[in-house]
Amino acid sequence: MHRLLLAALLATATVAGSIVAPAHAGLFDKNPEQVATEAVNKNLIAVTLWVDASWGFRNQGAANALSRAHQAFTTRDYDVVSVEPYIENGDLQGFFVTYQRR
Repeated sequence: MHRLLLAALLATATVAGSIVAPAHAGLFDKNPEQVATEAVNKNLIAVTLWVDASWGFRNQGAANALSRAHQAFTTRDYDVVSVEPYIENGDLQGFFVTYQRR
């Protein structure tokens, strides 16, 4: 089920012309500020962002990462559309967060 959700989110992001990137350095070495700036520069209507929760303290670390991502996008006229947790083997791995331009 989770793999289907992941595949659907990635397919939606690709079709919408969005970019997928983590909120912290890692997979693509981009942070929310970089991703939000890139979204504005490319005039993207929607953006799906990966916020990793598998490092450090999952409770506060993930909450802080989500807050930073929300702040980066809100200041650039994007609203949160959805926050989808990704859980693997009972462990929270992170969130797919989708933003849409106002």
